[in-house]
Amino acid sequence: MSTEENKLLVRRYMDEVVNTGDVGKLAEFISPDYVEVYRNVRYAMGLDGAKRHVLGGRDVYPDIHVMIEQQIAEGDWVVSRITARGTHRGAWLGMKPTGKALEFTGVNIDKVVDGRIVEHGGAANMLEPFLEAGAIRVIGPGE
Repeated sequence: MSTEENKLLVRRYMDEVVNTGDVGKLAEFISPDYVEVYRNVRYAMGLDGAKRHVLGGRDVYPDIHVMIEQQIAEGDWVVSRITARGTHRGAWLGMKPTGKALEFTGVNIDKVVDGRIVEHGGAANMLEPFLEAGAIRVIGPGE
């Protein structure tokens, strides 16, 4: 596939699966050999893991909407600058739901091989939105 086709595949995955929660379409976009990279460690996820990832995110933010603001592609790799918005309705990492609308920015890095996403990683600015929402707080010295 061309780099433009790879970018379109990633964009369609966001629009048709992540933004709708329609995990029935996962196999159209995700390879059975799918892995996620977190802190430079590769985790074999497969289709079941990708499904848990999408549905888990929607448990925390049922109305999540991810917009791809910009994409750059080279070879099999697609980098997407994203903005995600959703209402914090579910517990996550020990944080109670705030009920507040949150906005995160981030960068996703996806590898596309033979028309399917085989690897996903990236980073998101989650500290600032959670601080603003009161989900976490800074504790100073002696507190």
